[in-house]
Amino acid sequence: MVETLKLKLKNFFSATLWIRFIRTHAPNISAEAAGWCAVVLLHLATIPTLLAVLTGLTEKLPPVDLILFSWVGLFLLFLKATVQKDLLNIVTIGFGFFVQACLLALIVFK
Repeated sequence: MVETLKLKLKNFFSATLWIRFIRTHAPNISAEAAGWCAVVLLHLATIPTLLAVLTGLTEKLPPVDLILFSWVGLFLLFLKATVQKDLLNIVTIGFGFFVQACLLALIVFK
């Protein structure tokens, strides 16, 4: 049992296995999937820090440049979706803006 776990951990940290995985699966990733991952990661960039501030774990706010770059990136993706008339991305990014604004409002008016 322990040997099997050690072997699995060794394989998990093996660079050659990761490179083989990426080479076999990367061509199947679509531009649409990459765009969705970008939107989700941009929305999640400030969530941990904002939740830590809301729960009182820290008083330190995220750097302003991080928030500005995230919001500008999301705004540009929102503009792209608007030009392309992609309703699903418009709604998703708009909802993300709403959630981010609510979290920031909770911090400001705490």
